[in-house]
Amino acid sequence: MARDFRHDDEFEMRHDAAAELLREYAPPGVYDEEPLPPEPSPDDDEAHMGDLAEAGALKVLRRGLAVTPELKEGLALTVVLAVVTAAGKLALPILIQQVLDRGVRGPDGFRPTFVYGASAATAVAVVLLYLLGRATYLRLVRATEASLLSLRLKAFGHIHRLSVAEHSDQRRGALVARVTSDVETLAQFTEWGAVAWIVDLTIIAGAFGVMGVYDWRLALQTMLLFAPIAIVLPWLQRRQLDAQDEVRTVVGETFSEVSEAITGASIVRAYGLERSRRGRLADVIQRQYKVRMRAAAYSAATLPVADIFGSIGVAGAVATGVYFGPGWGMDFGEVVAFLFLIGLLLNPLGEISEIVDRTQIGIAGWRKILGILATPIDVPEPTEGVELPGGPLSIEASNLHFAYRDGIPVLRDVDLYIEPGTRVAVVGETGSGKTTFAKLLTRLADPTIGSLRVGGVCLQDLSPAGRRRAIRMVPQDGFLFDASVGDNVRLGRMDATDDEIRDAFKVLGLGWWLDDLPLGLTTPVGERGANLSVGERQLVALARAQLGDPGLLVLDEATSAVDPETERALTEALARLAEGRTMVSIAHRLSTAEAADLVLVFENGRVVERGSHDELVELGGAYAKLYESWLGSTRAA
Repeated sequence: MARDFRHDDEFEMRHDAAAELLREYAPPGVYDEEPLPPEPSPDDDEAHMGDLAEAGALKVLRRGLAVTPELKEGLALTVVLAVVTAAGKLALPILIQQVLDRGVRGPDGFRPTFVYGASAATAVAVVLLYLLGRATYLRLVRATEASLLSLRLKAFGHIHRLSVAEHSDQRRGALVARVTSDVETLAQFTEWGAVAWIVDLTIIAGAFGVMGVYDWRLALQTMLLFAPIAIVLPWLQRRQLDAQDEVRTVVGETFSEVSEAITGASIVRAYGLERSRRGRLADVIQRQYKVRMRAAAYSAATLPVADIFGSIGVAGAVATGVYFGPGWGMDFGEVVAFLFLIGLLLNPLGEISEIVDRTQIGIAGWRKILGILATPIDVPEPTEGVELPGGPLSIEASNLHFAYRDGIPVLRDVDLYIEPGTRVAVVGETGSGKTTFAKLLTRLADPTIGSLRVGGVCLQDLSPAGRRRAIRMVPQDGFLFDASVGDNVRLGRMDATDDEIRDAFKVLGLGWWLDDLPLGLTTPVGERGANLSVGERQLVALARAQLGDPGLLVLDEATSAVDPETERALTEALARLAEGRTMVSIAHRLSTAEAADLVLVFENGRVVERGSHDELVELGGAYAKLYESWLGSTRAA
């Protein structure tokens, strides 16, 4: 059975609203819908999600910096500040050595002026290091938050450019996780881990350098004692990265299950599905528990590595320094400074495990985000599109075929021409392809073969703004955002005034309904329009379409039963809405097909019959059988 779009009736409206918000609040250049960035080349390895899934940390970092240039702005200054901070920490053991060897145990004995001056200099250095470290951190946080804002908006904008088929393949909870939790894991890495890498590596390299100046033999011994860390940590890193990548995947699955269970709570309760939904949620939580425990096992193995080898290094330095130090020409202060330097190494080496952990989590999240950004846009928009004229629009399909990624044909050999201003009813059994045809009209996907022209222009050649202005869809459930009635209608034209919104209701004969609302245009509709009935949500959706004044209106009629008063209001509003424009309705009601100028009958992806209602009933074919089933349902009711 052919796959149908999942919840795709919401997509066009979500895209319009999201695009408006992004254009209003995004920093310059972050989300520019026109022109679009160039499509990734099929030959570009970095542009493929599969390659990203196998990419190492350095490749992900390079790719991430390429798509998040804000992180690179001022990076040199951050590195300089971090290096200076690390160098300042290295200077403290040297100051201590100078105090001991020249101020306390020097040839001139105790020198209070030198000791007090050096101690004061040390105290000033500590304060300056604190202030410098704080400035480095704040500067990095500002850069990070700006870059993550940009990354969120880029990911959000890219998701809205993907076809609805892609949204069906990737569950929405996983897409939500990409923009929310995965970006947060990246923030934890960039706001602390990135600077920690610079500071700690500088301290480690500098400490060993200063040790070498004091005595190369003792420095060499310390390096050999710490050397196994360079073997053990990378081994743990690779396995931890794989585990954290799996964690991010399962987190996305958990988001999906929770979101679905909460969104469909009424259905779950009505059909007694609590146990099965809890079971599904328990399964995914159990999987998350297992992969998190696997990641935690590698993290737990990493944590004590630095402490173990650090303790060995200190013990070795004490023993060797006390026994061989005087013979090697090392002063007491140099031995003490050496021990301080090893102590200075313990904190960075101890942090390395946590830095590695944060880095692996951040890289795993970054990889998931880059995977979304690398998903090819299968409905690319033209950089300079054609505008459609005002008024009713013609529709022309030529050798139209469509299939999903599984290769199963949904539409085939569709050839038709619809005159401007025609009221068309599209009918057919479930899975016949009528809904897919409606989605192609609004360009939620492109034909696999053939062409679809509206107003004499191929849909792929239309400018996005012009297409959305001229072609509007009213979905079956009249999806509404959690806002007021007026705000939901204003999505039809964002610059509309309240008076223009009221006029849209009046033109459709719905002014009385608006007046009956407790707060008029400011009446809240609730999440997904839950404060309104199905029929009332349709009324708001029709007013939204009227406000946009499209030349082509694609309507998926609601199948849910509505009260007689609302049904009369819907019928009258639809009749008024059809005036002066082309209307294509996926008909679920007998009255719609009877009133249409043209009826198209879909069967197995083909248009098998076309004509007026009376002509097709007299023909005695597929439509006549469907008409008889409708009449039977009506009589039974």
